[in-house]
Formats: sequence, C-alpha cells, structure tokens
Amino acid sequence: MPEFITAKVLNALCNEAKESARLRKNHNYHNSFNDPINRMLNAIEPGSYVQPHKHENPDKREVFLLLKGKLAVVFFDNEGQITEHVVLDKEENFGVEIPPSVWHTIIALEPGTVVYEIKDGPYSPADDKNFAAWAPKEGDKNCSDYLVSLIHELRLLPSS
Repeated sequence: MPEFITAKVLNALCNEAKESARLRKNHNYHNSFNDPINRMLNAIEPGSYVQPHKHENPDKREVFLLLKGKLAVVFFDNEGQITEHVVLDKEENFGVEIPPSVWHTIIALEPGTVVYEIKDGPYSPADDKNFAAWAPKEGDKNCSDYLVSLIHELRLLPSS
C-alpha cells in the first residue's frame, strides 16, 4: 500500500519531535534496516544538536529534501572548519545531496522543520556514522554552546 506524505503526517511528526528530549523524530519508510535505500521523514526542531559526522566505511550518500520549515546544512573540513553551508527553504534551495566522506551537520532554523531523508543502506548503528572528534558528542554539556557558535558564525538566526 502506498504511504502518503500529508500535512497531517508532518504535523503529527513535528509534535512528536517537540516532545522528544532530542527535539527530533524520524518516521521510516524502509521496512527493515537491511533495505538498500533508507528513506525517512526527519522532523527537527531548533535547538536539536546533530553532531557533525560523515558516512564513510561503508561509504553512503545522503539526501535531504525540505518539506516544511527551514534547515541549514553545514559542511566542514577534516579539522572542523566550516567550508560551506546551504539553507534549505521553500523559495530557492529545496534539497542537497551529500557525497560519502563529507563532514556535515544539520540545524533547524524554524519550528516544525521536516526533511525527507534518503541514505544508502543497510543501516547499522555500529558503522552508520563517523562522528567528528573535533565537535562535542550529543548529550555533552557544551553541545548547545557549539550549536549557537555555528549559528552565529554563519549569521543564521532561527525563527521563534
């Protein structure tokens, strides 16, 4: 049976993200982690910290298509310096495809942000992401400060 991506689905997922301690919530469309293509809705709220990472060994591509809200995708070099970024919005930039081995993070800039995410499978928590040693780990006390520093460095001002 087809699954429709509707405003009702997005709004329900956004409500779940707001209630989540991590301020984000996925809705998977792949039936198993062994699926060769992982597809999901990813609702993310401002203040959610995604540790910079890359998909390498195994190499995986990742695609974000904006469905609702506004999202910054930030790219880094191996030392953690920002190399570029893009703001996904509903007017100019709708999505981005990230090649394997590229350091990146995402930052929600508006409440109720949802992307359709596509990533090569299969999914294995042990080797899905290579986390950057130069950035705080999720849950560390300085995650929020690091996130705010990225927002200020890029002159991104989240909506409230």
